Amino acid sequence: MDEKELIEDFKNCGALLEGHFILSSGLHSTKYLQCALALSNPTLVKKITKALGEKIITNFNKKFDYVVAPAMGGLIIGHEIAMFLNLPFMFLERVNGEFELRRGFSFEKNSNFLMIEDVVTTGLSSMEAIKVVNNMGGNVIGEAAIIDRSGGEVDIGIDLVTLLSLKIPTFDRNNIPDDLKSIKAEKPGSRSL
Repeated sequence: MDEKELIEDFKNCGALLEGHFILSSGLHSTKYLQCALALSNPTLVKKITKALGEKIITNFNKKFDYVVAPAMGGLIIGHEIAMFLNLPFMFLERVNGEFELRRGFSFEKNSNFLMIEDVVTTGLSSMEAIKVVNNMGGNVIGEAAIIDRSGGEVDIGIDLVTLLSLKIPTFDRNNIPDDLKSIKAEKPGSRSL
């Protein structure tokens, strides 16, 4: 699966949205990648999982003990990648705005983790999730995501592998272009859930 094919797949299933969006990071954008729509299609999930899984195997010369993903965006693809790599899967969820490992998930200290995300923009959610796992005694030593919205500029402090890297302009709330201001903003992300 190449980048052009992935973009077409996202367009075809209505997952590449255009308008005025407030991202989980708080930044504003003219485009939003709604991975939940793309990942609702089992055929596309299988295709994305195979492509991302193969890229993980090719690019990471590391031994992972677990796959972990932050809820909500990383849940589906995280679970699928764990199955592809035949590794146990667990997820972090927000409680009062902070990521926690709940639901009985546990691991031995110094276990190595692969973090999985759907989309990375600023890397804030990734870095928050990495910090939680590391503070619990784990070692997040790599991350993979379907899409990097930063065009390769994001730095999360560990190696990051993605299927697609796009430079989609974002704007802070004080620098929104006038044409974008005229469009009602939508907030489709999951940070505040």
